Amino acid sequence: MPCHNQQLNNVNSGQEHPMKQVRFANNNNNSSSSSSSVPAVVSNSEPSDATIQPDSQDNLGLPQLKLLPLNDQIRELQTIIRDKTTSRGDFVFCADRLIRLVVEEGLNQLPYSECTVTTPTGYKYEGVKFERGNCGVSIMRSGEAMEQGLRDCCRSIRIGKILIQSDEETQKAKVYYAKFPPDVYRRKVLLMYPILSTGNTVIEAVRVLIEHGVQPRHIILLSLFSTPHGANSIIQEFPDITILTTEVHPVAPTHFGQRYFGTN
Repeated sequence: MPCHNQQLNNVNSGQEHPMKQVRFANNNNNSSSSSSSVPAVVSNSEPSDATIQPDSQDNLGLPQLKLLPLNDQIRELQTIIRDKTTSRGDFVFCADRLIRLVVEEGLNQLPYSECTVTTPTGYKYEGVKFERGNCGVSIMRSGEAMEQGLRDCCRSIRIGKILIQSDEETQKAKVYYAKFPPDVYRRKVLLMYPILSTGNTVIEAVRVLIEHGVQPRHIILLSLFSTPHGANSIIQEFPDITILTTEVHPVAPTHFGQRYFGTN
């Protein structure tokens, strides 16, 4: 990480660091070519030796899928989280940083209203404030890792929980527990689940929210990593939902929950 005490080899090399182009996922330019730009996984003889290509920022041509603008900080956090040699302390630290970035951008998707405040010097300042009626819902257990990041940004926000596990016989997602604010049907919901692999767990969670009166267009799914299949499956099932993530790649770090909570 940049804050680590390490030697910079390229300081005196005389070469400037190349500028990176920031790309936004909801940019519709060149949409015809973006859908095919998700990199393939280059495999050797064993699947464990698969190489994860770095440039995987692509919203698959889906306007509902939004990615954080890619920069070196995000890329390094993604790299540390994926590295099998990362200590648990560093893993949690970097995961919390990435979660905070996703939560902050998720809040940007919520409705604001304009307001005027008076400064200590007596001047009027035209600003904005959150509209009331937002809540968080975490999909247990890995989704609980994102709760503190949301509370750090919104101290009084209410957070519900859903527990979904695969049935041992049918292998289908099954709801074991769900608890939401009583008026969840009137709220915008930040649904938290860090890793989208197949999308089945999230699809079942959204169904539960719909049963409680929440409209899919009022749901913003906050995720750290997603596979193309997972994002596609969710959006095909619920076209009005919004998905916010940092990366779309065929290989997702499915070890996230075990590493974060120390159960691996």
